[in-house]
Amino acid sequence: MSNELIRIADGADVIVNGYAFTKKENMVSVLNLNKPDRASVLRLNGEVLETSMDDIEISIVQGYLRKSLKYMEA
Repeated sequence: MSNELIRIADGADVIVNGYAFTKKENMVSVLNLNKPDRASVLRLNGEVLETSMDDIEISIVQGYLRKSLKYMEA
């Protein structure tokens, strides 16, 4: 894993099945640590703002977000 990926993983609020979730205000950045070219920015309700993921991966990430949002509360 590159130093940049390690930095992102260390700064993530939650990592679920290789996806690093980082909460910033009312949005969550998601990075697939196994395929770093796959990323998304979601609202807290799961709405996609930006993505390089396909529809199936977005659906998976939205499910992970719903289940792990409570662990991202400050």
